[in-house]
Amino acid sequence: MLNNAQDLSVKMERTRRNILKMGVLLGSAGLAKVNEARAQPAASVCATAVGCGHCFLRGTNIRTVVGERKVEDLAIGDLLPTMFGGLRPVQWIGRYSIKKSDPAKAWAKDALPVRMARSALAPNVPHADLYVTAHHNLLIDGALVPAQMLVNGTTITRYEPESDELEFFHVKLESHDVVYAEGAPAETLVHVDESFVNFADYLRRYGMPATEKGRCASLVRIGGCAELKSRLRSALSPWIDLRDQADVVRDRLEECGIV
Repeated sequence: MLNNAQDLSVKMERTRRNILKMGVLLGSAGLAKVNEARAQPAASVCATAVGCGHCFLRGTNIRTVVGERKVEDLAIGDLLPTMFGGLRPVQWIGRYSIKKSDPAKAWAKDALPVRMARSALAPNVPHADLYVTAHHNLLIDGALVPAQMLVNGTTITRYEPESDELEFFHVKLESHDVVYAEGAPAETLVHVDESFVNFADYLRRYGMPATEKGRCASLVRIGGCAELKSRLRSALSPWIDLRDQADVVRDRLEECGIV
């Protein structure tokens, strides 16, 4: 329990931290424009779907009504317990692979999945090591938090595999929801696009994907104007608190690393 002086100190530190983050975002935006003008194609990963960015690594166990099954073994129609919609059937399973363009080189950092060790989020959550892409969102205190933001260098880290190829899968329900991956609450696929190698299968079954709908919970934004606005709300919060749930959760996670 924080006393008044400690509480004020935390709030002032929140303001300072978020102002600094805003400066970094604005500086990064300017640098990105410069780099865009002189950009040259260079990558240590040959990836057909790096842009998907919200997927489970092959071998991830997903909870179903008949027990856990590997994500690659799920089938259309399988019933999954969800956080917001009760039991819901799988509509489609998307998949893609990424491969190093040069096996002699290390993986590019942006391509590396995030490893969450057993009990990294809470006691026995996840109940086994969980591997997801960096932008895959986990439900934390009612907000969707990108896995890369949870990296702490100990129980949650970037995972560099020994193999030269990684295969990822994602679960599509009729609408966005949260399922249980290795016991941890993780989002389902929001939007289907041609980055998936089996996109043609989706087209045959359902036609062109509908316009992206809203998410099932507020999202902690990383980068761009959305994060800039979020950081401004947090910076002003000691005087006028306009933060949404995602802002509050991000601030709490960051403050846990500071206090």
